[in-house]
Amino acid sequence: MNNIDMSRVRAIARKESRDYRRNRFVIFTMAALPAVFVSWSLISILLMPGGQPSAQLNSQVGMSMLFMLLVPAIVPAVITAYCVVGEREQGTLEPVLTTPVRNEELLLGKAFAALVPTLAISYAIFGVVLACVALFAHPGVPSAVFRAPLLVALALFTPLIASWSVWVGIAVSARSRDVRVAQQLATFASLPPVAVAALMAFGLLPQDLPVALGLAAGLVVVDSRGWRAASAMFDRERLVTRS
Repeated sequence: MNNIDMSRVRAIARKESRDYRRNRFVIFTMAALPAVFVSWSLISILLMPGGQPSAQLNSQVGMSMLFMLLVPAIVPAVITAYCVVGEREQGTLEPVLTTPVRNEELLLGKAFAALVPTLAISYAIFGVVLACVALFAHPGVPSAVFRAPLLVALALFTPLIASWSVWVGIAVSARSRDVRVAQQLATFASLPPVAVAALMAFGLLPQDLPVALGLAAGLVVVDSRGWRAASAMFDRERLVTRS
């Protein structure tokens, strides 16, 4: 991140945040999708009977909690898929592209504007679900929810999955000509990291801390390269000329 002017990044992030607050689609996405996923997870867990074999109960809980990882995967992908091609369609992108802001600074600002609210929503949802499970779930169910592998998967992979989705969405948006196509492609491309967390949650991968940290480190490397890849795909001349 050499020669990155963080004041420009913050200015772009503030601009994007204001644009998102005025965009009904973004507001709907940030509100409706998390509400659907958390409701599904919470209702499924609260209805589970407690007197099941531990393996069966762990599997059911893992499946229900996995829906919450779709929040940091899908929400930022849908939002950032709009951030370039959507602005170009509305004619609000060209004035920004004519400023001295570098591609890396512009994309970092857009990324932060999508990443920060996504993480805030995701962790708030996790807290609400865990509190409701502790208070209202049937006996035996909380012990299946508060398992270390499952909590590590939720806490550790949430920002990494969200970062992956942000860069995927921006890269797809920078190369697309239609908002709907960009959102569909970005959504599908955001799902592979969820599989890693799912394998941890279901116990299909070794569940000790070094393995989790190793997988997380791999996603960190991928996310850091994703920023460079998205910057390289961002062609100002093509976007301005709409070629």
